[in-house]
Amino acid sequence: MANQSPDRRQALEMLALATAASRFPGFSRWICAPQHAMQESVQPRPHTYAPQFFSPPEFEALDQLTDFIIPRDDTPGAKDAGVAEFIDFMAASDAKIQQPFREGLRPFLKLAAAQQNERLHALDGSPFFLLMRRYTVMGYYTSRMGLEQLDYPGLKLYSASPGCPHSGDPEHRHLVTPS
Repeated sequence: MANQSPDRRQALEMLALATAASRFPGFSRWICAPQHAMQESVQPRPHTYAPQFFSPPEFEALDQLTDFIIPRDDTPGAKDAGVAEFIDFMAASDAKIQQPFREGLRPFLKLAAAQQNERLHALDGSPFFLLMRRYTVMGYYTSRMGLEQLDYPGLKLYSASPGCPHSGDPEHRHLVTPS
């Protein structure tokens, strides 16, 4: 892919994985989910998700940490969007991030939520924090909830195509400059 920075290539690779993730249970909130799932109102994610990579305690800590990064306020947060499920799928699909996530989560496993939040803030700028933030933001803003917060126009359905605003010039001759 010529003329694309590594960051752009990585983002495209992650979006491709997000598209693949949408086919698995627990991913009905992603934009690339089947159309019938997209038309339903946004519901809280089911509590029946079974992690593919993380152990249940690791997944619980991951879910809590994503919620600290994008908390619920007057808009849905990372927990509502199922970001931990997204990160679990990404980790199961990418061996390069498995060890950094697993080692980074280890210190959080036996801490209460308030202590987890303090520890996460203390790690601000560390490689683990940057990894958590990157995947949390990516997971949130590729979910339907995140795209709704961005007012993404691709979510809008039109019953009819909007008409051409140039009714007096349907062939758009006014847009061609003389040579």
